[in-house]
Amino acid sequence: MTDQQWDYLLRIIDGEIFDPLPVGFLVDGPWVAELAGASLMDYFGDGDLWLRANLEAQQRFPEVLWLPGFWAEYGMISNPPSFGAKCIWPEDGFPTCEHILRGYDDIADLKQPNVRTDGLLPFIIQRLDRYQSDIEKASHRYRFASSHGPLTIASYLLGYTEFFIGMAENSQAIHQLLRSVTQFIIDWVRYQKEKYPDIDGILILDDLIGFIGEKDFKEFVQPYMTEIFSSLDVSVRFLHNDAAGMITASHLDSMGVNLFNFSFEHDVNEIRKRAGDKVTLMGNIPPRDVLGAGSCEDVRQSVAQLLESVEDKRRLIVSGGGFTPGAFSEDKITAFREAVLESS
Repeated sequence: MTDQQWDYLLRIIDGEIFDPLPVGFLVDGPWVAELAGASLMDYFGDGDLWLRANLEAQQRFPEVLWLPGFWAEYGMISNPPSFGAKCIWPEDGFPTCEHILRGYDDIADLKQPNVRTDGLLPFIIQRLDRYQSDIEKASHRYRFASSHGPLTIASYLLGYTEFFIGMAENSQAIHQLLRSVTQFIIDWVRYQKEKYPDIDGILILDDLIGFIGEKDFKEFVQPYMTEIFSSLDVSVRFLHNDAAGMITASHLDSMGVNLFNFSFEHDVNEIRKRAGDKVTLMGNIPPRDVLGAGSCEDVRQSVAQLLESVEDKRRLIVSGGGFTPGAFSEDKITAFREAVLESS
């Protein structure tokens, strides 16, 4: 993000009202690769392509906030390999990994990763290092330290079913696992900040927090997320959870979150009531059915309906209710922005 874009985001979070309303999207490899007409494998493996594709997105749509911006990542497998998880790279589709914990007893033997040397993290840093000068020549800077969240990473190591069962039947082991993963995340975001001092935001992505009830949220989510979001002294504390988010919304302020990307299945006004007026909301057009599979007219109508329904337009970034799909093409982006202009 440029200095101007970052200042714009900070003003949004500070509560300044804009006309037209801000437009921004959470984008990762699949959308950026599609925009560049490249395969996901080439995008992950070719640093020059990664740079060109991200620069193209920024230059073609400078009025749009592309968050987090110049994100060096390998999808969901960015973090678990640091603990020793085996990566699986299909020719087409998303990379994944195998869980490494055969049971709850194995958690005690889990070794704490070194974020400077373990897994895919050195390759992420190498890419950021290699292209930092090119990005800065284009007037952009690295702004976010990013990581998947503690429940997401923990479930990749143990398995989803085993993780959820363990919350009920072996909570001590699950807390031990979350303690280790939380320390890993803190080490990782602090290392990113150490490497790139311009970082003034933290992005944590965790959909699994949307699959548990209030009691479990307070026990297994809130304390760990609060520790993560307080681990860096930054201006933007960004949480992505596009699963069920009503419980999450009620705890955003206590966890230190001030920017929330949530599911399109939730009404913006209801999320606002749960989150309070201090949190900036980012949403919530359906990503798959409208941004991806819909027509330009579908995009226009969905945006108009959303903005007509919104009661409080402060601290609102009009966006997708989740990640941006690859099929969200240039003409749809233009239609999205035009609909916001017409409705503001």
